[in-house]
Amino acid sequence: MDKSYNPHDIEQRWYATWEQNNYFAPQGGEQAYCIMIPPPNVTGSLHMGHAFQDTIMDGLIRYHRMRGENTLWQPGTDHAGIATQMVVERKLLAEGTNRRDLGREKFLERVWEWKAESGGTITRQLRRMGASADWSRERFTMDEGLSAAVKEVFVRLYEEDLIYRGKRLVNWDPVLLTAVSDLEVINEEENGYMWHFRYPLSDGSGHLVVATTRPETMLGDSAVAVHPEDERYKHLIGRTLTLPLVGREIPIIADDYVDPEFGTGCVKITPAHDFNDYKVGSRHNLPQINVFTPDAKINDEAPVQYRGLDRYEARDQIVRDLKELDLLEKVQDHKLMVPRGDRTHSVIEPFLTDQWYVKVGPLAEEAIQCVEDGRVRFVPDNWKNTYYDWMRKIEDWCISRQIWWGHRVPAWYDEQGKVYVGRSEAEVREKHKLGFDVALRQDEDVLDTWFSSALWPFSTLGWPEQTPELKTFYPTSVLVTGFDIIFFWVARMIMMGLKFMGDVPFREVYIHGLVRDAHGQKMSKSKGNVLDPIDLIDGIDLETLVKKRTSGLMQPEMAKKIEKQTRAEFPEGIRAYGTDALRFTFAALASTGRDINFDTGRIEGYRNFCNKLWNAARYVLMNTEGKDCGQNGGDIELSAADRWILSRLQRTIATTTENIDAYRFDLAAQAIYEFTWNEYCDWYLELSKPVLTGSHSEALQRGTRKTLVEVLEALLRLAHPIMPYITEEIWQRVAPLAGARGDTLMLQRYPVADNALIDPAAENEMQWVMDFIVGIRKIRSSMNIAPGKPLPVMLQNGSTDDKAKLDRNGAFLATLARTESITWLEPGSEAPDSAVSLVGEMKLCIPLAGLIDKDAELARLAKELAKLRNDLERGETKLANPNFAEKAKPEVVAAERKRVEEIRGAIAKLEEQVERIGKL
Repeated sequence: MDKSYNPHDIEQRWYATWEQNNYFAPQGGEQAYCIMIPPPNVTGSLHMGHAFQDTIMDGLIRYHRMRGENTLWQPGTDHAGIATQMVVERKLLAEGTNRRDLGREKFLERVWEWKAESGGTITRQLRRMGASADWSRERFTMDEGLSAAVKEVFVRLYEEDLIYRGKRLVNWDPVLLTAVSDLEVINEEENGYMWHFRYPLSDGSGHLVVATTRPETMLGDSAVAVHPEDERYKHLIGRTLTLPLVGREIPIIADDYVDPEFGTGCVKITPAHDFNDYKVGSRHNLPQINVFTPDAKINDEAPVQYRGLDRYEARDQIVRDLKELDLLEKVQDHKLMVPRGDRTHSVIEPFLTDQWYVKVGPLAEEAIQCVEDGRVRFVPDNWKNTYYDWMRKIEDWCISRQIWWGHRVPAWYDEQGKVYVGRSEAEVREKHKLGFDVALRQDEDVLDTWFSSALWPFSTLGWPEQTPELKTFYPTSVLVTGFDIIFFWVARMIMMGLKFMGDVPFREVYIHGLVRDAHGQKMSKSKGNVLDPIDLIDGIDLETLVKKRTSGLMQPEMAKKIEKQTRAEFPEGIRAYGTDALRFTFAALASTGRDINFDTGRIEGYRNFCNKLWNAARYVLMNTEGKDCGQNGGDIELSAADRWILSRLQRTIATTTENIDAYRFDLAAQAIYEFTWNEYCDWYLELSKPVLTGSHSEALQRGTRKTLVEVLEALLRLAHPIMPYITEEIWQRVAPLAGARGDTLMLQRYPVADNALIDPAAENEMQWVMDFIVGIRKIRSSMNIAPGKPLPVMLQNGSTDDKAKLDRNGAFLATLARTESITWLEPGSEAPDSAVSLVGEMKLCIPLAGLIDKDAELARLAKELAKLRNDLERGETKLANPNFAEKAKPEVVAAERKRVEEIRGAIAKLEEQVERIGKL
């Protein structure tokens, strides 16, 4: 093996080997295990959320594959209607043309061309993460098979009256000119105004004051609502007002929706331009008056002087006109939530249009029941409450979008506007006996991307054909996803799976948190805190990182701030950590359901862990390759250390397995880390040295070599689901020594704990040995005694058991504790002035006379104490300063208090040492 661990030398080489040999495909087995990848946008590139999620999924897939299950990780990408169309439209704009100039057919050709050239970025990046998905089965939501499934579902739902076309309010993006889903709307608090207008009573007897944040929508008002129990307005219910500027008479209505404590207690009702008003209007049969064009200009329903104005130009003009009419009561500053499109950042309008809808009520009932009765289980369990809350308030689903890229609605219209739904125009003509003399035009809209995504668990397996894959892998085993799409995707998959497959699409839903920066902030371009997983794997120099983080920022001041922040955080850029270190970091942070704060200090630590494992393997190979490791017979004798590490391995296997089964990757990673670093590397490898280098029997040395390789080989299998590359590379060298057979680690059996190898007696014995060694090492450290200096040790208060353990383990103690001699003090006698440590009740004494230079050691301690006392004084002064204690962030103050307490503790320990040495 190379002297140094270099992930770039092994990662892509091993991935290519795995993929070329078809190791990612289902390998057979009695029990099926399947995960559907949440299909990333074909336009996308890998972000930290993907990398985290895919680490969890790949960990599960590799784990179950190694357990002998027939395992499929189904990959694929989403056509991402709006996102992809925008990418291609920007390219056309740069060429001096647009989609309207090209026409629909030519534009779609350009999109398919772009997909072929640039659409594979994210799948290449997933491969860099080690994703062992069966790429031979990769699907695309607009491939031929999935398109057929979409049409089939649409037609069947339409024939059962579960799809209909109707005029309702939708989220409308006036730049994209399409309806968008709630997930594509970002609601952010912004500074605005609350205008208070006087609406005159029609009989001239007075007025009501209504407050609004959107004066431009008043042109479409249908009523003013008050609370039915509001004594101020009870007598006016049923009377009418004259709508200013328009002249239309509108009623005063009573509705519980109104909060009498908010504003004046009078609310203007505009059913065509507000979702809540739409519901009020429906309850009271109010007219729905749309005053906007699709691009958010004022239309011909409004008075002539406002027609053609942009909505904000109209706002200003309306406010001026009302002020001139003395109908503006007052204007107040007001913070309000403003909905903006996540792609265009334009303000989203509630807009009344004709759209296609799924009637979801009948589908939702069993989707709720299957969670209640346990057919689908959420992990963590509390997320089922969020699911219930959404599902019990569910409204019909708007599935049409006014763009060109996507699954075109399979509906055709004749010249009279009659609609025909079918899988193709030919089917429509045949079914309805329409000759070619009847002109038909297909609906221009496409389906919401979430519609095809809702079919993902069964359409990817070949439905509507009853394929062997569908029979084998549906229902799938678990869905791994974020909480933000429980409603948009998870619920819809459950509804569609139950409807078309008669069973749930997955048995469990593992909900993971968001990946945030080290300070708990959401990662975003504007904050300048985005980390790219590929940069963490490959490394990136500082100047490239600065350019990457500041490119595309419109505000120069923001760019300067982010540049300064980046240079301070990564003065030397980001070093290359490799995929295994990144994956292990994600696993170690993956406590169920919680957001994770990603700190590069953690990945640095796990890169060191990879080094530790690599160096351990080099030691094992140097001591076992070309030697008898007990695989071909011969007497085997195991030392207490051998029995101890085998016992600890069984417990670690059991803990790791239990935690992966419970989706506690953090605890599984912790168990692997602690066993590898603390027990195997720091202790067992050291304990093997006196056996392998001393004058011991061949049977004992054979037993230790056998234990070294077999424990390492099992450890590599144990860690492989989280760290696939380094474990495969080492396993290839270790496997023959351990008697393992096979071409790849990823198809080996996952370790199973063998209770017969759990040895409490060996664990007890080796704990005594380790306590003994640690006791001596602590004395060396505290007294500044050189690590290599042999020490005389005197023992006091030892039991018969202590004496027996000493007799059995003298070789370990002499080598690892560097003892010169070990003697028992007679009962009642006292040791000379000594440094003392305890091993249970037994005193471990090291006489200090002649071991240290008293004057030099006292001088060293005095210098160290002086520095600590200066630090303590500075810390106490800082905490006593009101400007710091009251104005600094609480976590900063708490950290400083903790530091001061640690300094006090260190001073106390050093003062004890000074006193002890002074007595020598």
